Amino acid sequence: MSLFELRGLKFLSLSSNNFSGLIPMRALQNLKNLSSLDLSYNSLSIDATDTNVSSLSFPNITTLKLTSCNLTEFPDFLIYQSRLSYLDLSNNQIQGKIPNWIWKVRSLRYLNLSQNFLVKFERSLENIISSLNVLDLHGNRLQGKIEILPSNATYLDYSNNNFNSVLPAQIGDFLQFAYFFSVSGNNFNGSIPKSICCSLYLRVLDMSDNYLSGPIPKCLTQMSASLGVLNLRGNNLSGIISDTFPESCKLQTLDLNQNRLEGKVPQSLGNCKKLEVVDIGNNQISGSFPCHLKNISKLRVLVLRSNKFNGSIHCHKNNTGWPMLQIVDLASNNFSGKLHQKCLATWKGMQVFENEDQSKVKDIQFQFLEFYPNHYQDAITVTIKGLEWELVKILTVFTTIDISCNNFEGPIPEVIGTFKELYGLNFSHNAFTGSMPSFLGNLRQLESLDLSSNYLSGEIPLQLVNLNFLSFLNVSNNKLVGQIPTGTQLQSFSKASFENNPGLYGPPLTVKCVNASRPKNDSPSDSETGSIIEWNLLSVEIGLIFGLGIIIVPLIYWKRWRIWYFERIHRALSRFFPSLSRETKKHGRRANRNERRRL
Repeated sequence: MSLFELRGLKFLSLSSNNFSGLIPMRALQNLKNLSSLDLSYNSLSIDATDTNVSSLSFPNITTLKLTSCNLTEFPDFLIYQSRLSYLDLSNNQIQGKIPNWIWKVRSLRYLNLSQNFLVKFERSLENIISSLNVLDLHGNRLQGKIEILPSNATYLDYSNNNFNSVLPAQIGDFLQFAYFFSVSGNNFNGSIPKSICCSLYLRVLDMSDNYLSGPIPKCLTQMSASLGVLNLRGNNLSGIISDTFPESCKLQTLDLNQNRLEGKVPQSLGNCKKLEVVDIGNNQISGSFPCHLKNISKLRVLVLRSNKFNGSIHCHKNNTGWPMLQIVDLASNNFSGKLHQKCLATWKGMQVFENEDQSKVKDIQFQFLEFYPNHYQDAITVTIKGLEWELVKILTVFTTIDISCNNFEGPIPEVIGTFKELYGLNFSHNAFTGSMPSFLGNLRQLESLDLSSNYLSGEIPLQLVNLNFLSFLNVSNNKLVGQIPTGTQLQSFSKASFENNPGLYGPPLTVKCVNASRPKNDSPSDSETGSIIEWNLLSVEIGLIFGLGIIIVPLIYWKRWRIWYFERIHRALSRFFPSLSRETKKHGRRANRNERRRL
């Protein structure tokens, strides 16, 4: 505590350590010259309820950072701060209302009250006069209407609260200087106000995970000349995506997943050469594969999942493709045809090169102008290992392909064996034929492999033993044969991973061995052969009938053979049953007497 006796101290930063204990507010009184204090990210507790201290005796602080300091209420001394420009009270346990006085601190430029338990504003404030540039209120329990919209703010984050009204019709008037505006994760309803298109400096617009309805304003797609991120996922938006993306489009992220959008992928979207993330999954969008996006060389994420797309995914006269593509999700559509080697070979982002520095792991994010906070973190939902996972960060080393539930056919292309960075591969519920390829053993990073419900034949390749990270496997409902490779991690998967393969046996399946010959890949149909004849069983039956015929037929038609046969049988039985011989003699005498009487 002697540290707080240094009266000449102006700057004190103890953040991001393991300090613990309680610091009473009275300890700050002696630091008369203190202008910047940072106690964030420790295990400290700040006692803001110290009533034995006069708030007027505190130093005039310009920067105060008390993140994660177990605060339960706003410190009273802040009311009298006239020079405070930076205030961060995030990730504490402050409850109740946001006080009115906080908006009247004319010098305040940065205010972060995120990750607390705030429920409302102290009272409605109209025509608020504030100099705030950054206002971060995300992760609270704020409800009702958005009451506070500082007109000069450049960063406004109201995400992950309980706001449950319509967005103000003139909301764009409060966003004249905004670069970042997020209301995601609330309960806003109604349509998207067109006035938001008046925000000429807007770089990030995130309205995801609400109950917004109606069409996407045409002016929003036209705004992409300045907009870098447009995230409207998880709403009830309907209509088409307007074909008005300008040639100067600067979009880096377009996320429209989980709405009710129809029509086709607009041709003008190909103007957005900086796109890295395109997610239009879980809509009702139709048409063919969007080959007009092939010229977007920076594309990393393409999600078309659960729509009404059809036809081949092969794009003719295109040898460049997407060299940085790392996440592809085309599942649950009506795509068909074969997977072409040339098409997949352009996905260089899934391959490993010797000169690539694997130590530099990055994530996809959008950087805006040089102020703090200065980036938007891209996120995405992927289906892997049979479950949905939300990636709050999309690492550039994470790669996955999901083309399940379509009508793809033919063999699995050999180029897949070069995608050595793949974490997930799902080709299930298609019409793939041929053998289960051994080159899958080259995918050493693979954690999830699903080839179920196809027409794959042959044996399970032993090379799958090389997949040390494999934690999910499903090859059920195919035509695989032979023994499951033993002494490997393949036995650690459940029998459901291998079932409904008639010629497959060995643990974890209960079938130990298959006696019958392996089924042919192209076995004739019943219409061609009438029925399938079990020759082994038939030969046994014929032999039995032939043997009985040799014995029975002579007995019926050859008297001497019949007499000789029964004499031999009688002798044999008499040896084992002596009484039978005596009974026969008695019956023989009676028969002789009867014969004489007849004579």
